[in-house]
Amino acid sequence: MTVVWRDFSSLTRPFLILAFEGWFDVAEAATGAVRWLANHYDADDIAGIDPEPYFDFTARRPVVKLVDGERIIEWPANDCSVARLPQHGHDLVLLSGIEPHLRWNSFTTDLIEVARTTGAEMVITLGAMADAVPHTRPSMVKGSSTSVELASRLGLDRPSYQGPTGLIGVLHDRLDREQIPVISLRVAVPHYVATSPNPKATLAVLRHLEHVTGVPTEHAGLVEAAVAWEQKVNSAVTADDEVSRYVSRLEEQADRRLAEQLPSGDDLAAEFEKFLREHRPDEPGA
Repeated sequence: MTVVWRDFSSLTRPFLILAFEGWFDVAEAATGAVRWLANHYDADDIAGIDPEPYFDFTARRPVVKLVDGERIIEWPANDCSVARLPQHGHDLVLLSGIEPHLRWNSFTTDLIEVARTTGAEMVITLGAMADAVPHTRPSMVKGSSTSVELASRLGLDRPSYQGPTGLIGVLHDRLDREQIPVISLRVAVPHYVATSPNPKATLAVLRHLEHVTGVPTEHAGLVEAAVAWEQKVNSAVTADDEVSRYVSRLEEQADRRLAEQLPSGDDLAAEFEKFLREHRPDEPGA
């Protein structure tokens, strides 16, 4: 048994929100968003996935720490927590984890168990990819779904990428086969400053997550850090004429692409709720 459950009470129409360190988490913008939610809402731990079957510990070594004089070994963790938000109609099941090295099919089976056991109405994966975008413009977030209906109703892209994939790609395929609704939100991170952390990118992910779901993410708490980050990068860029000219070209391209982001409008969250209501098995006519 690889998912170890802790006692927890029933949840209110939860969303399962996932992000994993690795290829799809440039500058830790995605995992940082999940950690932000867990910390802000003081989320309670409810489960953990045993790392033993999934990691090559010579590649991802456990860490020894001394805590109050006691020697503690921390293993690579994929733990789930719950932020309870009944006043907003949905609890959040949160997993900010580490992409495993081994047995991805088995690992995705564990994630499906988490979704089923918690009664998640929707799975939302968060990601961050390096791209030719400027740091001076709003961080661009794309939403996609392999579901034709979801993509059409929420104005999301249909995935068109072909090539090597990560755990997120495998997970989406499995969720589709299990008929569990899933969408992906991914933020573009400037490739010339892809180091961690990037609070501006994390803020953008949280803002768009709230935009789609209607659940508050309190992303405004990151504004000060995002402004400070941008000012710091500005100083470095203006000191190099060649880089400054390159960023100017990226700005021109970005201004033309801004219209391609997630659809705006107050009715998006309402359409999202309507989709969930129509696909809830306990609803009349569902």
